[in-house]
Amino acid sequence: MSITTPATSTSTPAVPALREARVPEGGLYEGVRTLNPFPEGWEERPYELIEVVPQTRVIGAEVRGADLSRPLSPALREELNRALLEWKVLFFRGANLTPEQQAAFARHWGELETNPLLARGSSDEIVRFEKDAHTRPTYENVWHTDVTFRERPAMGAVLQLREVPPLGGHTMWADMAAAYDNLPPRVRERIDGAVAVHDFIPGFARFTPAEQLAELQEEFPPVEHPVVRTHPETGRKMLFVNTSFTTHIVGMDRAESDRLLAELVRQAHVPEYQVRFAWQPGDIAFWDNRATQHYALFDYMGHRRVAERVAIVGDRPF
Repeated sequence: MSITTPATSTSTPAVPALREARVPEGGLYEGVRTLNPFPEGWEERPYELIEVVPQTRVIGAEVRGADLSRPLSPALREELNRALLEWKVLFFRGANLTPEQQAAFARHWGELETNPLLARGSSDEIVRFEKDAHTRPTYENVWHTDVTFRERPAMGAVLQLREVPPLGGHTMWADMAAAYDNLPPRVRERIDGAVAVHDFIPGFARFTPAEQLAELQEEFPPVEHPVVRTHPETGRKMLFVNTSFTTHIVGMDRAESDRLLAELVRQAHVPEYQVRFAWQPGDIAFWDNRATQHYALFDYMGHRRVAERVAIVGDRPF
């Protein structure tokens, strides 16, 4: 009797076809991100007068060993400025400066701004943010760069918390050089050389009476700034559009401009580009307004939070 062995197939099983995976353009997706704290060619040097403790890979550092209540020596001012350029926002725990000392510290970086749109502190240069259950609040819980509606937006700002709520009330900053570095080439090609319009009205209309805004619109007409700004001290390219004040990109129709701006302002939302600071009374944050956006969390409704800020006049973006 003969036994027939079934033939063995040597063909490869068919692989099922993968369905199309289509996602909307302009979203934020997973993957490796370039995280360089310093511009290309930057010379890192040790600090001799202060201790600088980075808080993330690209943005935020706590500074120890500096007495901000006294005039800065040229050498200390140089080290603090270098730390600011490298880490974009500096934190000083327990500084407990008087308003006069806070303003004097900021003046080491230039002339101070006044801002008629916000509540005045003990002098014209000091803005006071006071929130509790009884005051009409302003809202800073949106990613923004301060006063980009000016021809010369602030170079930087020094913020001190006088009173903090029992929970919450943190502030976050985002590195807009990292945001630019990680844009797809197709987007960078579209925005390099582009110009956008900035206006104070959209950012203040949600909590400021229309008649007050109307009185100030001649003082603050719309201005144009580059969509990609070059840092005047480091030469680094940075995204320079924000939700509060950027209204449209010059030369684009409204729909196209809105789509592109939505993609650009979304870049500040990437956690790898951010640092978050939990305040204690008397803490100081000093940030480079040219290089960052920030977001003040409003998660303490019904509790009291008091902050005072001085801002330093900047240059015309290029």
